[in-house]
Amino acid sequence: MIDFRYHLVSIVAIFLALALGIVLGSTTLSNSVGDTLRKQASSAAKSAQEARVAQRRLQTQVKGEEQFGQVLSPQIVADRLKGQSVVMIETPGAGNDSIDQVSELAKDAGAAVTGRVTIQKKLLDDDQQSTLDELATQLKSDGVEFPSGASSYDKAGAVLANALLTRDPAKTGREDAAGGAVLSGFKQAGYITTSGKPGQHATLAVMVAPANPYAYDGGDQDNKALISLAAALDGAGRGTVVGGPLTSAQEGGLIAALRDSDTGDSVSAVDMVDTSSGQVVTILALQNELNGKSGQYGTGAGASGYLPSPAPTAGKSG
Repeated sequence: MIDFRYHLVSIVAIFLALALGIVLGSTTLSNSVGDTLRKQASSAAKSAQEARVAQRRLQTQVKGEEQFGQVLSPQIVADRLKGQSVVMIETPGAGNDSIDQVSELAKDAGAAVTGRVTIQKKLLDDDQQSTLDELATQLKSDGVEFPSGASSYDKAGAVLANALLTRDPAKTGREDAAGGAVLSGFKQAGYITTSGKPGQHATLAVMVAPANPYAYDGGDQDNKALISLAAALDGAGRGTVVGGPLTSAQEGGLIAALRDSDTGDSVSAVDMVDTSSGQVVTILALQNELNGKSGQYGTGAGASGYLPSPAPTAGKSG
């Protein structure tokens, strides 16, 4: 028999050898891992620095392009909307800066801006549909027809659009009693507010979309309500453009919903109206609407291009 002491010594020797191997191996591995990590850290730092430089370069380029657009925009759009008039429609959550800038650029393009209609959130509330339906039916003039199966928003859109827009050059720039009653009734109900003289019947409309998507329960129905209004405006006048920032072309955004609807075939949309170039594209889209052409412009999903191609000729519109 092998002595027990021999077994014990052998076992101890094995564990000592194993321990020695671990120590030696970990030291070698530690050096190897350390070298690899140092190389990776150095590479990451270099990549981060290159990214910061590229970002600063891109920011400078974007700033320069925005300045370029701001300076030359009035010249680019000059006379493109000569003899026309535009009413501005502000949706709940829309950015005021974009509305003001498009209004000024429309004037540079030779159009008159009749005024602004601000849609209040109350108009979109579900519990207001019955009241809205009754009001639209009550204020409906002889020249307005409700299609079969029209919703309360379809009816409200038709009545409002008839009070704001016209295709008849003889009626533009004039207010009438029926239109005044519509705007007064909707204001008293808390559905809209107005500034300027939007009742003077413009020929074109620009609806500015909410800056952020309606990402809440019922948001899709609110988008459908605004799309109904956009369709009615387009039908009552000579063209309508919906403008918004890129976020409005994302899921839940008004422009995204418009592009997914049948109305997107007749109502133009621009998804970068918060930029100088996007505001110019909005004017070009209005000019195209006068010529019977609609399109989806920008960089978001569903856009056919950044701007109309070919671009309409300056100073010529239908």
